Amino acid sequence: MVKVKIVGAGGYGGIGMIELVLRHPEARLVSLVDIANVGESIADVHPHLRGLCDLTIRAPGEDDFGDADVVFTATPDGVGQKVATDVLAAGAKLIDYSGDFRCANAADYAVYAARIGRDTTHALPDLLDEAAYGVTELHRDAIAGARVVGNPGCFAVSCILGIAPAVKAGAVGRERIIFDSKTGVSGAGIKPHAVFHFPERYENMNAYKVMAHQHQVEIEQELSRQAGGEVRIALVTQVVPLCRGIMTTAYADLDAGWDLAKVHAAFADFYAGCPFIRVMKPGAPSSNNNVRGSNFCDVSVHVDERTGTLLAVSHIDNLMKGQAGSALQNMNVMFGLDETLGLLHAGHRP
Repeated sequence: MVKVKIVGAGGYGGIGMIELVLRHPEARLVSLVDIANVGESIADVHPHLRGLCDLTIRAPGEDDFGDADVVFTATPDGVGQKVATDVLAAGAKLIDYSGDFRCANAADYAVYAARIGRDTTHALPDLLDEAAYGVTELHRDAIAGARVVGNPGCFAVSCILGIAPAVKAGAVGRERIIFDSKTGVSGAGIKPHAVFHFPERYENMNAYKVMAHQHQVEIEQELSRQAGGEVRIALVTQVVPLCRGIMTTAYADLDAGWDLAKVHAAFADFYAGCPFIRVMKPGAPSSNNNVRGSNFCDVSVHVDERTGTLLAVSHIDNLMKGQAGSALQNMNVMFGLDETLGLLHAGHRP
């Protein structure tokens, strides 16, 4: 039985992990930590958990990490760097939700950190070399042997999974891949903010961090690894009046000799054996409704022969495959469990 501790248990990412662990046959919650609602039952803060999880929320530092096999830090950037040494010293493994351990080196982390206004110096640069990047479909073997996993950003998951097979196969140019990504409001987290107030979001949509989103760093990192050379992308992120979900449309110049049938075959081959990636029939549409509440990523590919353009559309639930679902999938792999354990269920409909 894997003993689980969640730091940042009261946010959407923490709550999502609680919900998943409660129905996981080989995992058990042992501790919940947060800076808010300390001393209260998690079920009093989030009543949908009443009768299912009544653990008391502890303050950071109230106990050590020795009671856990794995610690999920569902926290803002910076927290993972602060606790990682103690987590590993206690013999536990760490899965961090933030960008603290996503970058392959300190230089890339500095670019990432600058985009979110943080100190660009990483506190534990040696752990960047050791940590595995948490897109399971791309790094299953590395994750299996890792002590630290940097869980991917939600936009990054949708972008990387949506185009990686084409990049790996050399079907598209490396110099200019464009991602148009739309997310639901829950991606901003549980804390209220004026621009996410209902009257501000209802029947409204807007782009933000245009060409300057921090997830661009990890997307380029991962696609460059797949290509075996530098890949350049443009990322436009947008918020739409939706609770949860991300739809990303990738546009790339299709290389000579590739058509829809060949591209689709490359996607199907790349994701063979990946239980959470569903490649749609050639040219078939996909929908956010089909993945809501699940760990699935649905991908559809389309080719515009007139302009020689590949369009790849991916759908994920930003709080599942984009966050807690990917984290639990990584935990399963780290502990030698079936990758689908506690996750293989259909999305919510309607």
